[in-house]
Amino acid sequence: MNNKKIYIIVGIVALIIFFVVVLLIIGNIGGGTTQKATLQFWGVYDDRTAFEKVIRNFNSLNPNIQIIFTLIPFESYESSLINALAAGNGPDVVMMHHTWLPRHADKLKPLPAVIPGEKQPLMSTKIFKDQYVDVAYDDLIVNNQVYALPLYVDSLALYYNRDLFNVANITRPPANWDEFNTDVELLTRTDISGNLTQSGIAMGTAKNVNRSTDILMALMIQSGTNMTDADHTEATFGTSIDSMAVGERALKFYTDFANPAVKTYSWNDSQHYSVDAFTEGRAAMMINYSHQAATLRDKASNLNFAIAPLPQVSETDIKNYANYWAVAVSNTSKTPNEAWKFITYLTSKEGATTYLAETGRSSARRDIIELQQQDDTLGVFAAQALTAKSWYQVDSKAIETIFAEMIDNVNFHRQNVRDAIQSAESKVSVLMSQENARNAK
Repeated sequence: MNNKKIYIIVGIVALIIFFVVVLLIIGNIGGGTTQKATLQFWGVYDDRTAFEKVIRNFNSLNPNIQIIFTLIPFESYESSLINALAAGNGPDVVMMHHTWLPRHADKLKPLPAVIPGEKQPLMSTKIFKDQYVDVAYDDLIVNNQVYALPLYVDSLALYYNRDLFNVANITRPPANWDEFNTDVELLTRTDISGNLTQSGIAMGTAKNVNRSTDILMALMIQSGTNMTDADHTEATFGTSIDSMAVGERALKFYTDFANPAVKTYSWNDSQHYSVDAFTEGRAAMMINYSHQAATLRDKASNLNFAIAPLPQVSETDIKNYANYWAVAVSNTSKTPNEAWKFITYLTSKEGATTYLAETGRSSARRDIIELQQQDDTLGVFAAQALTAKSWYQVDSKAIETIFAEMIDNVNFHRQNVRDAIQSAESKVSVLMSQENARNAK
């Protein structure tokens, strides 16, 4: 082979190498992911079928990122997550209850402003506020950083038995609590001994009312109670506002439904569990979240029920109570950028639409809410997401226990309303002080 041929071959090889390098560079500039990554995704409540299609669609766009989903039972989820992260082998993508950020923010990696290879930020606080409902912004943004993105937003609504309403000549569900009280009196039935045979509302106690503490918190928030001070250093739900004991009023209103001396008495601790009582037709109304609709249909397919918005204190200042899970990236993840790429896709309009269709949940995205408002079951919950509220809880499980004890203390006459709420306020303030001290270390 002469020198001329050698030079030609070398030139061709060099040209090929040059074009390959250029193509790789262009691919990287265009946002293509060249790093292979396997993301461990821990979920709760929703099994893999809820995410399969979303994951498959994401993989088609990002073939180098593999998602391995693991469902963890709710009862052990939080402790398992804490232990795994402490051991350094936790998941990359985690589900976080919206109340957990005050307690677990130090275990998460917030969304970076810039991700290498991406032409623009995956998300910003402004985009977040434009796309998601206000309660998610209040719960999941800390110090102008995005710590998690919401999968959905659920809220408390009023379930009512149409047949029992018809018999009582009630033509529509109550819009406010005054109408609610009137309906409760009309719907409650007792025997000659004064025993309850039909309850107007499954409400007033702690242990046999599903989500009893959430209902009480909703009443407090609606009444204008400041649940904590502005700096989140102490609880203030027992503190008067403009000389009005709004928190006390909410607690009394709730527990009066279990007080035989009050006209709205309709419930006590001997009644069946609230969901069961409603299913059996023994309770005309109950307050609960959207997932209970499917439970009711499974338990009693012939039950003639409907869902209405949660009654309000003020019909011009609508306040509903939020409950939802969000998705975040753990601080132990070795591929956080890829994890955030997955999360932003999962909660995008395309990803969220797929997830919500599989789970039947109400959207946290404003652009999907517009569509869901037309749905017979989800319409109420979708609309309520826009006015849903939450509050700063340093330990939601412990606070739930404290609120349930507060209700019991009133019902069993261990304390009057004022003493019960002040005692609960003091206990929550201690929790907040302990958590603030831990964070200061």
